[in-house]
Amino acid sequence: MLRRLHIRDFVLVAELELELGAGFTVLTGETGAGKSILIDALKLALGERGDATVLHPGSSRAEISAEFDATPELTGWMHEQGFEPQDGVLLRRVIDAQGRSRGYINGSPATLTQLRAAGAMLVDIHGQHAWQSLARSGAARELLDAHAQAAEAARACATAWRQWKNLSERLDAARSDAGRLQDEREQLAAQLAELARLAPQPQEWEPLNAEHHRLAHAAELIEHLQAAEQLLDDDETGTSRQLARAHQELHAASQIDANLAGLIEQLESAQSLVQDLAHELAAKLRQTELDPRRLEEVDARLSAWLGLARRHRAPPGELPSLWQSLQAKLAELEQGTDLPALERQVEAADKALRQAAAQLSALRAAAAPKLAQGVQQQMQSLGMKGGRFEIALQPLEAIQAQGAEDVELLVAGHPGAVLRPMARVASGGELSRIALAVAATTSAQQPVGTLIFDEVDAGIGGAVAHTVGRLLAALGESRQVLAVTHLAQVAACAGGHLQVSKQSAGEATQSRMQRLDVPQRVGEIARMLGGDAASAVAQAHARELLQSASNPSQLQT
Repeated sequence: MLRRLHIRDFVLVAELELELGAGFTVLTGETGAGKSILIDALKLALGERGDATVLHPGSSRAEISAEFDATPELTGWMHEQGFEPQDGVLLRRVIDAQGRSRGYINGSPATLTQLRAAGAMLVDIHGQHAWQSLARSGAARELLDAHAQAAEAARACATAWRQWKNLSERLDAARSDAGRLQDEREQLAAQLAELARLAPQPQEWEPLNAEHHRLAHAAELIEHLQAAEQLLDDDETGTSRQLARAHQELHAASQIDANLAGLIEQLESAQSLVQDLAHELAAKLRQTELDPRRLEEVDARLSAWLGLARRHRAPPGELPSLWQSLQAKLAELEQGTDLPALERQVEAADKALRQAAAQLSALRAAAAPKLAQGVQQQMQSLGMKGGRFEIALQPLEAIQAQGAEDVELLVAGHPGAVLRPMARVASGGELSRIALAVAATTSAQQPVGTLIFDEVDAGIGGAVAHTVGRLLAALGESRQVLAVTHLAQVAACAGGHLQVSKQSAGEATQSRMQRLDVPQRVGEIARMLGGDAASAVAQAHARELLQSASNPSQLQT
């Protein structure tokens, strides 16, 4: 359950530290006082998107921290995600004045997706317009699938449908474009035949180009090598001969000055280097010769390479990769023009889709009566005695990503009434009560420890309102329940009571929250009844409501 909520610089709240306990707690206050601020702040901590508009006027950032009891499911998830499990779970969210957002789980940075995943295992929130979403077929389907624990089957059906859809589109395209595809295939085959004759290899172009340049200038190369060799090794004027003479002279000089020994060593090293160089040049000359036949072969390959590059409008060095890509494209086209093979693939995908849809349909068919019965039972205690609730599975003409049927909620608000789609139920009060019945039924199936109801009791009153309060109190016996309400009858059934008020100081307006003891609750419930909160009559009525609560032992100071 939610242990503690800390809010700083959020909308009308400068700072709020709130500790919460088990059971059923209500939040009440004047219209516009900010009763839903706690819920909105908690939603941000649970990963809902937010921007700089949530900041308290004049502040640089908003910060919300929510501390929960840990659950085995959440602890296992945290291990998988790399978060450090502790005695509790702390979700923290910070939004700055530029709209930048940061999230944390137990002090470690977390994405919004991770905050939402953790929140889904901790809290279930029912908004004040829940019936509007239930009127949508998609929401009704999601509701039933969640109750049927069919999320995995629904994903499998959607995946099978996408596979079948993609293959069907490929088959249709192949049938309608058979002629065009065949022409394209023949054109590709001709291009590949040319490339196959050349068979350009990766890393071949640069060496081929260099060899052609060398062969084409072989005579000039030989001339330069011969000149260099002669300069190094000529008997009379070559560098080797000149170094030998220098060595003789320097050796004679060393007889006079012994300090010249180091210079002699350097000169001898130079002689050795020049001799090695002369030998290498001689070897290179022996290896270098005019080779008209090889030049002709290289020239022909180079010309073919350049010609193909021009025809394909590609740099010469990219011909090998172009060859590979055209081969892959031809293989794809051949597969696309193989109609019998495509038809077999579509048939197999269709079979897999039907199997996946059948499994999903079976789960829905088994869960729909149970969910409908649970909601119908709740309706009886919510002022809709004799009302009926059914979940209709409407077969679709063709299987879709969501399955083989649509899901519609049918309602009859009183005995003798005809079952009609929930979207056509005119009474707002009936819609609110049905939504509450659905919420109460489905919440009982949820593993989360905290249920939050944000004015789901809108549009009801009187004895029904008291029943709603008792229903929420009953839910609070097994988990933590928080409810924002404007009904005195609902507030009277709570074990804990928080009052939200708006206070102005100069131009600044702030929302404040106060935990009420029993005398203070009497005054607040008297106010909610619409009379003079200070009058003896109103307060007597408020005490009567508190005393008539289904579980008086829940009243706390």
